[in-house]
Amino acid sequence: MSTPDPFDLIVIGAGMAGSAAAEKCARAGWRVAIVDDLPYGGTCALRGCDPKKILRRGAEIVDAAHLLTGKGIDPAGLAIDWPALSAHMHGFTDPVPTNMETSLARHDVVTLHGTARFTDADRLDIDGTIHRFRHALIATGARPRPLDFPGAEHLIDSTGFLYLEQLPERILFVGGGFISFEFAHIAARAGTKAVIADHGPRPLRGFDPDLVELLVTRSNTVGIDIHRTTEIVNVRPTGDGFDVTLDDHGHETTITTDLVVHGAGRRPDLARLDLDTADIAHGPHGVHVAGHLRSTTNPRIYAAGDAADTPGAPLTPVAVFEGKVAASNMLKDATTTPDYAGVATAVFTIPELARVGLLEGEARDAGIDLDVRYTDTSGWYSNYRIGETTAAAKILIDRTTDTIVGAHMLGPDYGELINICALAIKLGLTTRQLTSMSAAYPTVGSDLGSML
Repeated sequence: MSTPDPFDLIVIGAGMAGSAAAEKCARAGWRVAIVDDLPYGGTCALRGCDPKKILRRGAEIVDAAHLLTGKGIDPAGLAIDWPALSAHMHGFTDPVPTNMETSLARHDVVTLHGTARFTDADRLDIDGTIHRFRHALIATGARPRPLDFPGAEHLIDSTGFLYLEQLPERILFVGGGFISFEFAHIAARAGTKAVIADHGPRPLRGFDPDLVELLVTRSNTVGIDIHRTTEIVNVRPTGDGFDVTLDDHGHETTITTDLVVHGAGRRPDLARLDLDTADIAHGPHGVHVAGHLRSTTNPRIYAAGDAADTPGAPLTPVAVFEGKVAASNMLKDATTTPDYAGVATAVFTIPELARVGLLEGEARDAGIDLDVRYTDTSGWYSNYRIGETTAAAKILIDRTTDTIVGAHMLGPDYGELINICALAIKLGLTTRQLTSMSAAYPTVGSDLGSML
């Protein structure tokens, strides 16, 4: 059965990118529908950024108290009540799907539920009903990448970790990226023995290597055991847990653990869409799009966020502005390209590791006349005050323009401080302009002037 009239736009994926695009086009008077086979809200609000950081808050409290042991604080008896902390998290996540659907409906977006797949260049089958469209936006996000070692089916993914009713005594995290490090830091502060097994020589490869090594050392001090250059040979159930066999250049060891978590990366979630049926070119990094986010092979189709093969990082803010740019291009029949300059990102370990702009190696490869301003900030007042002994910053300056081309920071609240550097890169502010700012004192923001 087919709808009598085509939609101007059908958005596939009710996460942040899809909902932003749907509302923008609906406000312009288009007939818009959005569809998802999961509760509305997407990964960030329901299964990623937001719930993760609520759980991290408990870990922050525990860590902060331990940092001031002997300095006026006695952390004896302080512990995370995981079920209560989880209930606090649910207080945020549970209302999200209804609230998002209500907001979309208020903008006259038709909200659909079910699995979508293309049946032609301008048609979607959504659980047996054919819907025609002038345009479709693919914003389906990403899902954990397949793992091919024996026993991989026994792993839980990041969603499974976030919604654990209790934390076990031992967890092994597969992969050395965001998910493994962030969750390991939460689990360790909750009393869990955390192990990270990474196949490469350096974890968190998208971040400054010098600061990553500082973070690895800090992770070790809270009991996180990090194995590098390690392959998973197999995962075997033992009845009350798992034996995980690791191979490090031919040397095998077995770690017994209660739970194994998949933290080894994600891939665009496209498999169920039957893209070839609609002549939508795609690859392992997503739908092939031109710079203005339109499919290179089907002009009706646009893609945004993790589902699109773009230069943008797989971050929620990037997905949102790509969704808005795609919507604007559809509405105006324009070819505007998203501006990816000055996009900051952070790994919310404790303390957090943040980055914006180029890595030092990338800046040198680009031939920039580079001034590297590295500062160990562990003894600065803002860190002394809270007892943190691991903190540093590396700011990369183009000498010819006196502008920041990259900023890298490890320390408490540096996920906020990095945003000032992001703004400076976005607007082309010089370091002289930044240091002329009089910041409120004493704040972490006031440290930037001394870092420069």
